[in-house]
Amino acid sequence: MRLEGKVALITGTASGIGRAAAVRFAEEGARIVAVDIAEANHETVELIRASGGEATAVHADVSDDADVAVAVQTAEATYGRLDIAFNNAGIMMADDADAVATTTDTIDKTLAVNLKGVLYGCRHQIPAMRRAGAGSVINTASFVASVGAATPQIAYTASKGAVLAMTRELAVIHARENIRVNALSPGPLRTELLMSYLDTDEKRQRRLVHVPMGRFGEAAEMAAAALFLASDESSYMTGANLLVDGGLTAAYVTPE
Repeated sequence: MRLEGKVALITGTASGIGRAAAVRFAEEGARIVAVDIAEANHETVELIRASGGEATAVHADVSDDADVAVAVQTAEATYGRLDIAFNNAGIMMADDADAVATTTDTIDKTLAVNLKGVLYGCRHQIPAMRRAGAGSVINTASFVASVGAATPQIAYTASKGAVLAMTRELAVIHARENIRVNALSPGPLRTELLMSYLDTDEKRQRRLVHVPMGRFGEAAEMAAAALFLASDESSYMTGANLLVDGGLTAAYVTPE
């Protein structure tokens, strides 16, 4: 019960890391505000309630500032406070390539969700945490914010690099308000999002050859890392980038 008495707002809860985190945080005692644009978000809330937890679904587009404001207002109106925010929602578009081939529409849409969605979240979550007296913000970045790749996804990479830089800035700004801001940088995961992008065995093996552990990570492993950042166990951490990547960013030559 590491989050007992806490209220957590999580975005991108219809699937993947967001759903796993919502369920795990609820198991640890948090009341959950589950935010997503997909109808499957209600399944996540039902899972939490079926196991005895408390959760509220909010249909919102994180790239819309007004929608994000409503999500935070819902947290305070329903549960009286906001203690934890996990800005996790993100997209990776199939035609994301290099700077020459990637369309302006793809760049704009990717930045709108992956970067502005986090910015809008922090814009409304931090004042709510001030009202609560403290808080923990976790922003999903990526290992691609730390390394380059010859299999390009330039819009996604740029968006995650910006999230990482913004997280550091916010951490310093709000450090003396007892509001912590950290980034979680997953490695390649066996999620619907990435597997739809790596849609052939050749594409998957092209990635796995660089991972020392030789496998994709699981959403539950990212949820466990996010739980650590959300809880008081990480009370002296802010502005950090927690890499959970199977050793990928530490490797020069892998075992195979």
